[in-house]
Amino acid sequence: MADNARAKRLADLIREVVAQKLQRGIKDPRLGTHVTITDTRVTGDLREATVFYTVYGDDEERAAAAAGLESAKGVLRSAVGAAAGVKFTPTLTFVADALPDTAKTIEDLLDKARASDAKVREVSAGATFAGDADPYKKPGEDDETDGDAAE
Repeated sequence: MADNARAKRLADLIREVVAQKLQRGIKDPRLGTHVTITDTRVTGDLREATVFYTVYGDDEERAAAAAGLESAKGVLRSAVGAAAGVKFTPTLTFVADALPDTAKTIEDLLDKARASDAKVREVSAGATFAGDADPYKKPGEDDETDGDAAE
């Protein structure tokens, strides 16, 4: 079992090598400049690496990029093996990163909250309190009902 620091260093190296190879070394038109490598995770035994990526475009371009990454998996693994110099080159698994979808969902929820806050602010703009401004008794004030009862 390798230590976590070694797995982290290998993951960083894999991320850099795969990104550079996608940018300069692979001529697949499905990949192009639309694919961004966001994160890489390596298992503790350094045998498997998961590469997270995002694709700029619609669902059709995402599917094409996924197919392109699967077909280039062998070339990318060879490049990682040459750069890493480890005994066993990890197998690469490509996973579409859910970060952009999650960010869009959060942004939509924040927009709804802003609209709701604006609506509440608009409704309460001319509102006044239901009772007196200060409904609490203060010490030292005489209540007229107490004086009548004492007599």
